[in-house]
This record gives sequence, structure tokens and C-alpha cells, in this order.
Amino acid sequence: MFKNKRNLLAAGVLLLIIVATITASLWLKFPPTHIDPEARLLSPSGKNWFGTDHFGRDIFGLTIVAARVTLFVGVVVALLSTVLGTITGLIAGYYKKAEFIIMRIIDGMLAFPALLLALALVAALGGNVTNIIIALTFAFWPVMTRIVRSAVLQVNNIQYIEAAKTTGTGDLVILFRYILPNVLSPIIVQGTFIFAKAILAEAALSFLGVGIDPSTPTWGTMLQESQVYITIAPWFSIFPGVAIVITVLALNMLGDGLRDAFDPHKKNQKKSTKKLFRNRKQKYA
Repeated sequence: MFKNKRNLLAAGVLLLIIVATITASLWLKFPPTHIDPEARLLSPSGKNWFGTDHFGRDIFGLTIVAARVTLFVGVVVALLSTVLGTITGLIAGYYKKAEFIIMRIIDGMLAFPALLLALALVAALGGNVTNIIIALTFAFWPVMTRIVRSAVLQVNNIQYIEAAKTTGTGDLVILFRYILPNVLSPIIVQGTFIFAKAILAEAALSFLGVGIDPSTPTWGTMLQESQVYITIAPWFSIFPGVAIVITVLALNMLGDGLRDAFDPHKKNQKKSTKKLFRNRKQKYA
């Protein structure tokens, strides 16, 4: 996978963001929540690399610290959605009687846009980190369920699965020892994409004012607060937005790299394409 420079770049960017977020308190010049009314809306400079906000806080420090909550929400939502979606997808793909009930529920949930569903749940539950995670997990796990169920249906009739059934092997053993390892690749890839979608959704909810408490810095909250000053202090909006773009882009690039690495058909297709170009080059040479 890491023979591709694009995948290596994406992994490096994500690692840099995570390390910077964890170690921020060790090297930041100013406390991120320090308020200095005399330094309101200062443009980027050597002292404040990303400028200051309407409270005189350093935007660079806020952007780094805000990543903690945003990345935490993304990781937990991706893990919970992956676990729940994998379990329900395995059940739906293996048991025909349960498939109809589970998939009709999933179809009903997928009829609503994920962000709209999360918005309704957060409005009902309240805006805090726990409720945001619950709402986004509820919004994203149906997609994982459908993908896992499709993958299970593809491997369910392979000979070694049939052999395990005829020898009296228990269903749990078949599901978790024989089927699950063979459907891990789409699960891992989709989990990476859910991570990226969760970051965007959390930022969107915070921007709309129904997300995490505004006193807790997040990228979405920073964008929401900066919209009033976008004409006189554009840096207040630019840098949190760029942080979201870079993080989500790196996650999507990493997900594409994982998909290419796990998909044997794409490997064979790339090898065939390279061989075709090599043969044509030799022919015209």
C-alpha cells in the first residue's frame, strides 16, 4: 500500500495532525483559551501565525486543540458504526429469516439523509459529545450493515463454508472464524470513509448551532463563530476550514489506498494496464 506516494502522504498528514493534537500543550506559545481583548481580530503574524479571533484568542492554538474533540468524535463514531454494522450485517447475510427484518429497517433509515437524521436526533437528545456520538453512529451504521451483508452473501456459498456447515460447526464459529476474516477488507475501507464523514457531520452540526457546547472549541464551532467576521477577518474562517479539508481529504485518500490494496481485481487490472503500455512501448520502439 505504501509504495504509492499518495497513500504515504495521506498517512503522514494524519499522523502529523494526531501528534500535534496530542502534544499541543507542550509547545503552544499561548494557552488556546486565553482571552486578550486588546488583540481582537489581528491578522496572521509572527506572533499569531493564524491571527486572532473576536476574543483575542490565538487561532492557531484553537485550531490544534479543536482537533482533539473533532478527531475523538470521528474515531468513536467510526468504531461504533463499524462494530454495530458488522454484527448486523453478518446476521443479515447469514440468516435468511433475519435478513428481511434487518434490511427493511436499514432501508427505512437510509431513506433519510444521514446529516438530517443526526440533526433530528441531536435536537431531541441535546448537544453534547455523548449525544453527538450516538446520533452520528445511528446515522452511519446502516451503510456499514448493507456493505457487510453484501460481502457475506458473496462468501457464504464458498466450498469451505459449506464444508463447515455440513460437519456441524456452530454458527458463531462459522461467522467469526471463516466469514468475518474474508470480509474485513470492505469493513476497514468503509470504516475509514465513515471516519471522514463523521468529522464533516460534527463540523456541520456545530456550525448549525446544535452540536457540542460552544465553550468547547471544535472546528465547526470556530466556523460558526467566524461567519459574522468573514469580510473583515477572513483568516478566522479560512484556517479551521482548511484543517477540515486537509483531514477529510487525507482520510479519503487513505481509504482509496486501502481499497486498492485489498482489492485483488484492481491489482490485476493495474498489472494488466502496465503490461499493455510496456508492450506498446516496445512495439513502437
